[in-house]
Amino acid sequence: MEGLVHTHLNDQIRPYLDLIDSLRLMGIDQDLPLPAIAVIGDQSSGKSSLLEALSGVALPRGSGIVTRCPLMLKLRKLKGGVQWRAIISFSGTRKEFTDKSQVEEQVKTAQNELAGDGVGICDELISLEILSPDVCDLTLIDLPGIARVPVKGQPEDIGDQIQVLIRRFIEKSATINLVVVPCNVDIATTEALKMAQEVDPDGKRTLGILTKPDLIDHGTEQNILDIVNNQVIPLSKGYMIVKCRGQQQIQDGIPLEEATRMERDFFSQHEYFSGLFTEGKTTTQSLATKLTQELVRHIKDSLPTVSDKVRDELFASKKQMTQYTEGPPTDAPGRKRYLVDAIFRFTSQINNLAAGEDNLHVALRSHFEKWLDDLERSQQPSVSKEILDVVKQYDKKHRGRELPGFSDYKVFEMVVQKLVKKLQDNALYILGVIRETVHKHFVNAADPIFSNYPNLRCVTMNMIDKIQSRQEVKVEERIKEQFEMEALVYTQDKTFLKTLKGLSEDNSPEEFHECEIPGTSKDDRFKYTGMFKAYYEIVIQRLADQVPMLIQLFLLKQSAQLLCTEMLSLIDGVDLDKVLSEGSDAGRRRNELQSRIERLSLAQEKLSQELS
Repeated sequence: MEGLVHTHLNDQIRPYLDLIDSLRLMGIDQDLPLPAIAVIGDQSSGKSSLLEALSGVALPRGSGIVTRCPLMLKLRKLKGGVQWRAIISFSGTRKEFTDKSQVEEQVKTAQNELAGDGVGICDELISLEILSPDVCDLTLIDLPGIARVPVKGQPEDIGDQIQVLIRRFIEKSATINLVVVPCNVDIATTEALKMAQEVDPDGKRTLGILTKPDLIDHGTEQNILDIVNNQVIPLSKGYMIVKCRGQQQIQDGIPLEEATRMERDFFSQHEYFSGLFTEGKTTTQSLATKLTQELVRHIKDSLPTVSDKVRDELFASKKQMTQYTEGPPTDAPGRKRYLVDAIFRFTSQINNLAAGEDNLHVALRSHFEKWLDDLERSQQPSVSKEILDVVKQYDKKHRGRELPGFSDYKVFEMVVQKLVKKLQDNALYILGVIRETVHKHFVNAADPIFSNYPNLRCVTMNMIDKIQSRQEVKVEERIKEQFEMEALVYTQDKTFLKTLKGLSEDNSPEEFHECEIPGTSKDDRFKYTGMFKAYYEIVIQRLADQVPMLIQLFLLKQSAQLLCTEMLSLIDGVDLDKVLSEGSDAGRRRNELQSRIERLSLAQEKLSQELS
C-alpha cells in the first residue's frame, strides 16, 4: 500500500530483534539493560502522533498526561496476506485481539488497572505487540510526557515522579533516546532534550525528532534547517523531521494512509525542506527505516557486552546461591540430621577461629602490638620524672633527720605502684576491643549457616553474647588480679640483676641528668634511676605477654569450647520445627535466585548460539 510506513527489511535483520525480544521474554531485562529505543518528549510534543504513524493504530490521546505507564510498542512485520492482530500484556494479564479500533481502549484499560482511574502514573510496563504486514520491524518504549504543572487530581510532585520514571529508562547505556521536539518551540529550552543531555552528554545515544513543521512562523525555516543539519545542538545520531496527523486531521477523519501521503508531499514540495527530503531526513517512513537500522546496529554492537554481563551475573548468582541450601527436610529424622550438619559446620568454623586457622589472629595481633606500644611509651621519658616526683613527695612528707638521697624501699614501691596503676585502664580497654573483634568473627561464622533460620540464629546469637559476657567478666577479674600482683613489686634477683646490667651497658649517666635528686651525684642518679628502670622493664615484659594470653585464653579459646559444647547440646534439646523454621524472606530469596539462574543460563545458551 503506497504511502504507508513500510520498510522491507532484509531477512538478516529480523533475527536480532527476535533475539532481544526472546531475552526480554525470559525476563533478562530484570537483571541487566537490553538494547532499546525510548521515546521521550514534553507534553503535546507530537509524541503520540509519531507513534501512531509508525504503528498504524490509534493510541490514547488528549490533554495532560496521556501515557501514564511505560508502553513497550513491539511492531512485527508479517508476510502478506496474514491478518492483523495485536497482543497486550501487563501484570500477568495477556489478551489477543484482531480489531485495530480496540487498541486505544485496551491501552487505556491497562493503564487504569495499573495506575488507577484518574491522572496518576505507574512505572509498571505495558507490552503492546502489533503483528501486521503494514508495519516495520521495530521496538519502542513510549514514556509519559514531561509535565511541569500538576492538573486537578494529580499530586504536587507529579513532574518529579515522571522525571524519575523517564530517567530510569534513558540513563541505561543500552538505550537509544528518541527525543521528540515541536518545531515551533525553542529546542534549547525543551525539558526532554535537557534530560537526554544529562544522561548522554556527548549525544551518542540520542536522536532528535522535530514535529509539527507546518506550525512554524514564516521566516524561521532556516532555524529548523540549522537544527536538522546538526548545527545548533549537535547529536551523533543527528535529527529528522516529520509531519504526522494533527488533531484537526483526526477530527476530519483523515486516515493514517492518507496522512502519510500528505506528509511526503509536504516535504518533497516544500521551498526549504525539499532538500532534507532528498537527503532522507524527513517523513515518518524514512524515520522508521533509520530507527530500525539504528536499533539493529545498536543490538549488534551491544551483543558481546550483553553476553559478558549475562556471564558475570550468572556467576555472581551461582555464588550467592551457595549461601542457600535446599531447605530442611520435612520428616523429623531428616530435620534432625539437617540440624546436626548445620551445627557441626558452625562449630567447625568456631574451632578453626580458636586454632588460628582464620584471619582473626591477624586482627588480634595488631591489637596486642598496640598494647605493647602503649607499654613502651609509658617507659620514657616519664619514668625519671615519676621517680623525682615521688621522692620529692616522700621527702616532703616523711624525711626528718635523714640526709638527702637516703630514702627507704617504700619510695621504690610507691614509684612502681604509681606507674603500673596507670596501665590498668589501657589493659581493660584492649580487653573491650578484643571482645568486640572476637564477637564479630563468631557472628560472621554463624550468619552464612543460620541466616535463613531466624529462630536458630537468635538462639546462637544469645549463646555467643552470654558466653562472651561471662568470659569477659572472668578475664577482667584476672587482669585486675595481675595488676594487684604487680603492686607487690617482686621478681627473681637474677632476673633483676640481669636486666639492670643490660641497662647499665646500654645507657650512660648522661641519660639520667634530668633526675635532679637533692644530694646525689650524677653517678648516684644513674644508679638510683636505673634500678627503677630495670624493674619497670620487667613489669612491662610481664604485662606485654600476660594480658594478651589471659584475653586469648578466656575470650577466644574457652569461649569457643563453651560455645561448641552448648551448640551441640541443642541437638537433643530443641523443637526442630521451631528452630528450623525459615524466615519469611528466605524461601522467597532462594526461589528468586533460582529463577534468575535459570533465565540467565537460558540467555547464556541462546547468546552463545547467536555469537558462535
